Amino acid sequence: MPINSVYERHHLTSSVKYNCVTSLKGAVALPRIVATVTREKSIQERITLFCAAMSDECRLACKHRSPRARDVTPNGKLLKGGNLDIPPEPVIHFFLRIAEQMNSETLQSTISSVVDPEFDRSLGELNMVKSVNSEGGDPRVMVELPTPAYPNRDRIVEAINNRLGDAGPVSVDFTWKVKGKDSGGRIGLKAKNVIAVGSGKGGVGKSTIAASLAYGLKYYGAKVGLMDADVYGPSIPHLVGASGQPGTIEIEAENGQKIQRIVPVEADGMKLMSIGFMVEEDQAVIWRGPMLHKLLSQFFQQTEWGELDYLIVDMPPGTGDVALTLSQMVSLAGAVVVCTPQQVALLDAVKAISMFNQVKIPILGMVENMSGEMFGRGGAKAKAEELGVPFLGEIPSEPQIRIRGDESRISSLFSEDNPAQEPLLQMCEQTAIRIAKQILESPSMPTLEVI
Repeated sequence: MPINSVYERHHLTSSVKYNCVTSLKGAVALPRIVATVTREKSIQERITLFCAAMSDECRLACKHRSPRARDVTPNGKLLKGGNLDIPPEPVIHFFLRIAEQMNSETLQSTISSVVDPEFDRSLGELNMVKSVNSEGGDPRVMVELPTPAYPNRDRIVEAINNRLGDAGPVSVDFTWKVKGKDSGGRIGLKAKNVIAVGSGKGGVGKSTIAASLAYGLKYYGAKVGLMDADVYGPSIPHLVGASGQPGTIEIEAENGQKIQRIVPVEADGMKLMSIGFMVEEDQAVIWRGPMLHKLLSQFFQQTEWGELDYLIVDMPPGTGDVALTLSQMVSLAGAVVVCTPQQVALLDAVKAISMFNQVKIPILGMVENMSGEMFGRGGAKAKAEELGVPFLGEIPSEPQIRIRGDESRISSLFSEDNPAQEPLLQMCEQTAIRIAKQILESPSMPTLEVI
């Protein structure tokens, strides 16, 4: 408890004249006096006990006796006719101000030494303690998280109060600032983290997972965009219920030249780009590599995405031209590999992981989709352990996921209660925290190989 709670907003002025000189003994004993006083609940008891303790410690220097409880009013004022030769308030003010400063510094130092449960490093080392305020009798701590999707943040509150012991509890407030590697900086894309969602084969629910990851991170408060790079089978427009064509705007570049920029389509507050907005629904896309490269360049470099915390990219299945072009165009924060529990799907997922490793794209982890009685359970988790890559979560074969995707309402999985919401949010949390961990372990992006 902060010491100035003794007076509860009692105004201290610089004009207070101290009528006694404290002894070294009193200064040394201050922590013991503070610990004794702060255990009292009543203001009157605190003041009385403080004066008594200070009188004992500084008797020779202050030459006053401790007051009786009846001589002190509830707000700490000395009654007329009290038995003190010298009013205790100047002495109390002096020590309260010293004690408050000591208390704040000690509190800051103690909290900074608490080990974060996710990163296994101290909050001070991670620069997560933004402020410690012990004024007004209610100590508060502001902790800055590296992502709004930090899983189970109550563990931080528990760790802080466990560390403080009898000195607690403190109130912990959270803010967040997404950490990123400026994934698109070299091409002018203002996205802190570009996340590729891929799979070794089609039919495993990759696009559903990509859309769910985007809307899940948005649910937590992050600024998110969703790009459909699956040019041969664009599913994102249908899943999210978006239609129409992207617009264009004219902006002035730094050199004064007028340039055209593409304006993404929006659905439920999410900015989207897809080839599906530019072709008829039943029209097949039959393009060679150079045309695909040009399209992706337009999506990344010529689209007005704004500033994003995360840009989710739904990649085509397999290890073809689009995946290679994407990996060399932007510095991806990492890749999420989606597969189902069956062995045949896992075989192809391993190839996707091999491709990402070959072009030095970090593997954020594997997601097991459609887990349940029909397709089995646990295959992706076991394969992730075998390959030494993180496992991001198990998404059940829940009918509501299919139904809402068919109805073009995939975002409602996060705005309305349903059995799929919790596992989907856990997947989002694990993905976001893996990015934050990789930034801490390797702040700079790797150099990509041209294959």
